[in-house]
Amino acid sequence: MALIKSKIFITENFLLHSKVAETLYHEYAKEMPIIDYHNHLSPKLIAENRPIMNITEAWLSGDHYKWRGMRANGIEEHFITGSEASLEERFNKWAETVPYTLRNPLFHWNQLELKRYFDIDDILQPSTANAIYKKANTVLEHKTPAQLLEDMKVEVACTTDDPTDNLQYHQQIAKSNFYTKVLPTFRSDELFFIGETKFLKYLEKLSCVVDFPIKTFSDLLKAIDSRINYFNENGCKLSDFGVGGGHVIVDFTFDEVEVIFANYLNGKSLLLQEKNIYKSAIFIHLGKKYHEYKWVQQFHLGPIRNNNSSLVAQVGQDAGCDSIGDYPMADFMSNLFNTLNSTNQLAKTITYNLNPSQNEVFATMMGNFNAEVPGKMQWGSGWWFLDQKDGMEKQLNTLSNMALLSRFVGMLTDSRSFLSFPRHEYFRRILCDLIAEDLRKGLVPNDIDFLGKMIQDICYHNAKEYFKF
Repeated sequence: MALIKSKIFITENFLLHSKVAETLYHEYAKEMPIIDYHNHLSPKLIAENRPIMNITEAWLSGDHYKWRGMRANGIEEHFITGSEASLEERFNKWAETVPYTLRNPLFHWNQLELKRYFDIDDILQPSTANAIYKKANTVLEHKTPAQLLEDMKVEVACTTDDPTDNLQYHQQIAKSNFYTKVLPTFRSDELFFIGETKFLKYLEKLSCVVDFPIKTFSDLLKAIDSRINYFNENGCKLSDFGVGGGHVIVDFTFDEVEVIFANYLNGKSLLLQEKNIYKSAIFIHLGKKYHEYKWVQQFHLGPIRNNNSSLVAQVGQDAGCDSIGDYPMADFMSNLFNTLNSTNQLAKTITYNLNPSQNEVFATMMGNFNAEVPGKMQWGSGWWFLDQKDGMEKQLNTLSNMALLSRFVGMLTDSRSFLSFPRHEYFRRILCDLIAEDLRKGLVPNDIDFLGKMIQDICYHNAKEYFKF
């Protein structure tokens, strides 16, 4: 590919296509702090708070978005996830890929991050790679994870944590004087893999953590309750669920689940219906506990994971071969939320869908169970393959049509990288431009202060009130 000659791409009015959009962004949205209520940052790295030192480690390690882009560009795997190539060689292969990402959100994110963290205007490509690599590393030598978060005004960051985690790093962070409050999130996924080999190992691990044997389903629930209480004592205010695949809620009795669980522990293979009974019982039990503790429950629904088994065998989990699934979701959400709501035990809830064809399904389903709390049931921001300009605009427009955009709790990064927080800026620019275009068309009143206040609520205030951080 020929050299990209443009020197400055991220201008102060990037993505803002009118004076009104510029006003809404610069005067209302730009300076709002960030509440990042779902990400996959490492609490260990934050607690230890040592500079990451190298942009390859900060940018490419664990970033399956970039990995997929590099693979699509024909880059050999050892430059992507291998350990044979040097950090600079891997960075250069990413620089080689960047010009080919034009019209992919990777190009926008890449340049936003270079601008915001390193004040670099040059477009990353082979001709600029050496200078950018050196400048970025010089900056990173003096920036700890806590400083990187503070630079982006990240007021709260909620990590994603397994129920067996001892939360020692969160405890260390809580004693620090960091600008950013870092809180754990109870991610329940591993509780749902009954019937798989790894589930027995997980039960052993959970048993060691709670310090009593798990020999019955009642024991398992006791262990779960113990861990939820422990997380709550350590500042947790959210749960999460992200197991790919279709899910169902079926009728069950407690005695049925006890028998199924006992049969499994005794080595019996379970039928699909038996697994569904067990999972339904776990979904309902967790939901009631979340309501009891006044947590917000999150459901990330719709991925089909680990499609490339050869790549997973080579690289491991989260290799970057997950994609959008086409599972039915309406009955699952309806039955789960209705069951909890019927006993007044439905917690504040956020759902995220990965299949854009289900946007209206999710948006309308959440509206069925709103009550008393403003925006209690949230259809969350564009997630994973949909957290780009087109996906965000479709989510914002559908949410506006089916619910109340003004009560939306806004954007999150869902990222493993400490350099990903300009995604909030990306969202805010898109939001401001969308509202400005409505004003141009006469679809909303010409009241900049009112519109600006609504934008500030979506960017910050709604989340602050909703999560009670």
